[in-house]
Amino acid sequence: MTARAWRSVVAALAAAFAAWPSAGAADPVLADCHVAGMRNGVLCGSVQRPLDPEHAGRGTLTIKYVVVPAMARRKIADPVFMLAGGPGQSAVAIAAQTMPIFARLNNRRDIVFVDQRGTGGSAPLVCKDEDTESLAEQSEPDQQFRLAVQCKADLLRLPYIKSEGDLGFFTTSIAVQDLEAVRRQLGAERIDLVGGSYGTRVALEFLRQFPKAVRRTVLDGVAPPDMVLPASFSTDNQAAFDSLAAACAAAPACAKAHPDLHARFAALLQSLPKPASGMQPLTGRDEKFTLTREMLLGAVRGALYSPALASALPEAIDAAGRGDLGGMLGLNATLFAKKSTRIATGMHLSVVCTEDMPRLAMATDKPGADFGNAFARMYEKLCSIWPRGVVPSAFYGIPRSSSPALLLSGGIDPVTPPRHGEHVARALGPMARQVVVANAGHGVMAIGCVRDVVFRFIDATTDADAVAVDAGCAAHVPRPPAFEPVGSAVTAASEAAR
Repeated sequence: MTARAWRSVVAALAAAFAAWPSAGAADPVLADCHVAGMRNGVLCGSVQRPLDPEHAGRGTLTIKYVVVPAMARRKIADPVFMLAGGPGQSAVAIAAQTMPIFARLNNRRDIVFVDQRGTGGSAPLVCKDEDTESLAEQSEPDQQFRLAVQCKADLLRLPYIKSEGDLGFFTTSIAVQDLEAVRRQLGAERIDLVGGSYGTRVALEFLRQFPKAVRRTVLDGVAPPDMVLPASFSTDNQAAFDSLAAACAAAPACAKAHPDLHARFAALLQSLPKPASGMQPLTGRDEKFTLTREMLLGAVRGALYSPALASALPEAIDAAGRGDLGGMLGLNATLFAKKSTRIATGMHLSVVCTEDMPRLAMATDKPGADFGNAFARMYEKLCSIWPRGVVPSAFYGIPRSSSPALLLSGGIDPVTPPRHGEHVARALGPMARQVVVANAGHGVMAIGCVRDVVFRFIDATTDADAVAVDAGCAAHVPRPPAFEPVGSAVTAASEAAR
């Protein structure tokens, strides 16, 4: 779940899926195909699903997916389903960068990537390409609202969207029924679920609706269904930034180079909005725009996702205070530079406006001192014009699990920190185990030792062995030190040598 998710988009993938066959649930058809970035060929399939499960006459959608076949001839029967984040991320688009995490599992298990309805090749709800979005469009809330209005108008011209109400059928509860149709089409009695970020909400809903179809569940960056996204973001963003400021103050080099970082950041926020100029990192164009509080907070929020990027924030914040926005704009673009990780804005809004925003008034999360409630206000405005679907009342409950679940949390994650994982682990019961990587950000599966933990959890023969998997290595992951510009590092080394 990203800070700029409501205005980010996934690149059009229709051409990549044009040759895929369509199939009904009773007639599994897989065809050889290729996914960009993957060396070996894979298998592609699709299943026809009703837009509205309660009224099949409203039309159908084609749900497309990729199967990366097990390397061994004698494979294990339970495939691994990777559930992408966002909401609005294409699972197939991230297959190439995700497969290294599943390399050992793929020796004997198929890995399945299903594009959730509204993403990738599955009836995508894609809006304006972020590559062409100006800095002014990124910074000004009124322009963001106009882009959302235009996005909705564009989506209503799609052949699979006949009316505004159709945008309400792209919710999590309906999407997991599509996943179940893929499972049945592939003939798998039980599957292993691996969800990242919003994908953990999808996994929990699948576990609620189809518990007997699940063998193992891995939740990386836990986003529970009762998490009110816009409200919790502010609380969790603030906690992650406060942790960064405290780490800088505790490190002599950072404290000397960036004294009282928190006060400097607060002063910078107080100076906004103000005219600014800079280069749009994705287009290379020099632009004049208004630097707003929302834009600055969005840049900081995005960098906090990754400790490696966050290590550059002290220098970027001080540089921005001097009027040099190059570092901040670069960090702002880094998280969204890859087309594969961008978000289908329409699907994102259909999910958040239906599942999160109606519960905003009852949210108990306290807004962060710096991050405030601007993020929530923006979503309120966007969702005021976006059609909402229906959420089953049971959706917000988390039933006890009868199969093992491994919950992974980054201790300095600005979006899904450990408090959310703790809440879900308690609800799931004794079959759930939470592992906290204290110095990790959003998403920890890619960390080498955690990758091995995930493999051993899924590969364990018995449920008891899975729940007891050794994850002690997670305690040794360090936090990156604060970034120092080359000139500063050379000067410091020279002074030390005198």
